[in-house]
Amino acid sequence: MRRHCYALLVLAAASLGGCREKPGSAPGLVADAPAEAGAADTKADPEGAPSAEADADAPPPEPSGPLLVDLGGVAHLPPPIPENAPRLASIAMRTDVVAKPDPKATRVGFLRAGAIVEMDPEIAGTAGCKDGWRKIKPYGYVCVGPEATLDLNHPIVKAASRRPDITQKLPYMYGIVTRGGPVYARIPTAEDLKTHEPGLKKHLAKWEKDKESGAAYGLDVWMKWKSQASPSALEAMEQRLTDPDIPIFLKDGGRVPNLSGLLKSDDLVKIGQVDRRNGVAFVETFLHEGRRYNVSTDLRVMPADRFRPIRGSDFHGYEIGKDIDFPFALVRRPGAKRWVWDEGKKKLVAGEEVGYRAAVALTGKQKFVGGVLHYEMKDGGWIDDRHAGRVDPAKKMPAWGKNGEKWLDINITKQVLVAYEGTKAVFATVISSGESGLEDPETSKATKRGIFRIHTKHVSVTMDSDAVGEEFELRDVPYVQYFQDGYALHGAYWHDRFGQPKSHGCVNLAPEDARRLFHWTEPQVPYGWHGAARNLTGTVVFIHP
Repeated sequence: MRRHCYALLVLAAASLGGCREKPGSAPGLVADAPAEAGAADTKADPEGAPSAEADADAPPPEPSGPLLVDLGGVAHLPPPIPENAPRLASIAMRTDVVAKPDPKATRVGFLRAGAIVEMDPEIAGTAGCKDGWRKIKPYGYVCVGPEATLDLNHPIVKAASRRPDITQKLPYMYGIVTRGGPVYARIPTAEDLKTHEPGLKKHLAKWEKDKESGAAYGLDVWMKWKSQASPSALEAMEQRLTDPDIPIFLKDGGRVPNLSGLLKSDDLVKIGQVDRRNGVAFVETFLHEGRRYNVSTDLRVMPADRFRPIRGSDFHGYEIGKDIDFPFALVRRPGAKRWVWDEGKKKLVAGEEVGYRAAVALTGKQKFVGGVLHYEMKDGGWIDDRHAGRVDPAKKMPAWGKNGEKWLDINITKQVLVAYEGTKAVFATVISSGESGLEDPETSKATKRGIFRIHTKHVSVTMDSDAVGEEFELRDVPYVQYFQDGYALHGAYWHDRFGQPKSHGCVNLAPEDARRLFHWTEPQVPYGWHGAARNLTGTVVFIHP
């Protein structure tokens, strides 16, 4: 029985099933990677990760300069493409970048609608591509046609000009559906609302009073990219305000370009439905006659009042040698105490609370008290291993570390990830692995253990569950790194319980940790691309008890 990556979504008091990459959705499901680092060559299916043979087709250049995002979270963005340079733009939710100018060549990366990349001006060939292949920078080839264009004024290019923001913990604005509702192809008129939202008055009355996800909550999330403040949601509705900067393609009754593929006819107004517990990423927001609407990454229009704005966890891990040094412990559960030895009572007495997910410097001394292991803290007192996991450097350095490779050491029992550059540990954080712990991942919600290599990365990708009672869809799960089958490391914007098993198999990371590690690991995703794929040479992921 093959199991896919799942993550646990918690919304208010209700829990939901996990996430797997949605079959058939952009950017698409990747194939299995080698089960072990350096495993024998394997073939991938046409929709899959690259085969070993393809690695020789067009090896990417060695990265030069600083990482796009370093482990400290600082972004180092390259200069813009020169104005006079020939450029190509993506007009699909996934535009393939292949190793050679050949339709049978292996994918080495992905662009997403609105992305503009520099290219060589000459046509590199026309095999299977009527309008010609173009070599793009820094490497690879793109077919000009249904997925890419040389027309930088193409409606989809203009409408999807908002790119994922890799300078912040989440690349887009995010919301979770709290009250299902329609998806529109344009801004609905009053008559449209009567037709498609007959219960709108009742819905808005509940939304106005909802303190957790209603009118008063999270306006700052929707204003992520706005330079001017917005009036409160209730004030805007009372005054029937309309923003001056409504996206140009929606003005005067305009319709969204058909990036989603849902506009089956020109007279459609409602083109879909969002259901409770769906997660959606947005690139635009605006007020129209008092009501706020958001535009999704695939250019669908949705009322913002159907969503709970999502900020995502503010937690992030620690740079070893800068923020903390060995030995140390990471507090993985709330309620940790500083235990102090009471000589008179001859026992440990609970002191003040130690912060959830704090990094605590240790002396190296430890002892069992009452059958519970305690670690001595450098600044006094003891902390128990029920709440904190001690982090130590690898006791026996593996071959890939000795060879100087980057690698990730993930301890399921401690819920800790340590990133290494060769033999040097450089970063540590807490994770949320499969909620079934060390059970069989083939028959339970456990994370697969073993030695793997990251083979495919997406800045964001859609995941869903069709399990009975757990049906939902999470759009644009951020910073996804596949290492085996449907198993991946990825950011989780829907919960903040990192340090405790929470997923249905994937390794959940706080969004900021996911961002930093995504740009640190191999294969590198070139700036402006939405993903990269490469077998056998990606960063090693070692997952163990």
